[in-house]
Amino acid sequence: MSESARNRVQALANQLSPSSSGGSGGLPPIVKVAGESDKPRVAGKVIIITGANSILGIGRASAHQFAQNGAKAVYLCDYDDSNLEAHKREINASWPQVEVHTRQFDAADEKAVKEVVDDALKRYGRLDVFFANAGTVGSVSVFSEVEADDFMETMRINSLSVFLAAKHAAPAMQKTSAAKPAPSGSIIGTASVAGIRSNAGGTAYSASKATVISMAQTIAFQLAGTGVRINALCPGLIETGMTASVFEAARARGTTKKIGQLNPLKRGGHADEIARVALFLGSDEASYVNGQAWAVDGGLSAGHPFVPGKLA
Repeated sequence: MSESARNRVQALANQLSPSSSGGSGGLPPIVKVAGESDKPRVAGKVIIITGANSILGIGRASAHQFAQNGAKAVYLCDYDDSNLEAHKREINASWPQVEVHTRQFDAADEKAVKEVVDDALKRYGRLDVFFANAGTVGSVSVFSEVEADDFMETMRINSLSVFLAAKHAAPAMQKTSAAKPAPSGSIIGTASVAGIRSNAGGTAYSASKATVISMAQTIAFQLAGTGVRINALCPGLIETGMTASVFEAARARGTTKKIGQLNPLKRGGHADEIARVALFLGSDEASYVNGQAWAVDGGLSAGHPFVPGKLA
């Protein structure tokens, strides 16, 4: 064995030697930013969710995930408040330690968004997660038949709401206290696979969701060094209040298997599958995930959709 080879072997032996400084077994410790992965993921955090009213919705499912994972407080917000109190009772029945607040307001109303953020700071002295999930499908007509006002209303609800969430949540997330010694936070905007690729939604809807993705990318850099992250969550075809009619019609026709046939998993998704990714993005486990369009679409956006056997 050459001298250089012996030196390399000795260097490796020194690293593995129990007498070496460092962690268990002489190895240097792993740098960990988040807490233990088998513990509640958002323990003590304060969370705001818009678009939380729908019984089948991503907002409701996400509220359950945040509550189950140790959130101190969850704000359930929606323009339609018909189910919010029922959601609150349901969460408190399972996780009574979580403080649940319901708020009825338009997520694209700047005054209302500021007020709910201010309320979180006043009550708890912190804000950790703002899940800007409010949205609408808008017109599904061909673009030449969409009225300008309808186009802009879709943009207002789907895009402006995320902008306002970021505008007011980011400064709040930088507030520190004894319980939160360093500025940090996660802003999550609900985009869509339609914002990544075409043929997944109407023109206005797709444009509004692409805007959410662009804002996440741009704002991430404008928040550089603040400890606040922002990401766009991009669901595929999920059974929610907005898409319920599609799923119900398929069941009535006996064509349920055709739902999601263009994605590799060959099925539609469930709100809980999106909620679990929202939980991850809102937690410290995603501490290095920033400015991303996070697709949760069964693989649809991974390729160009086609129906097998029908290429010609």
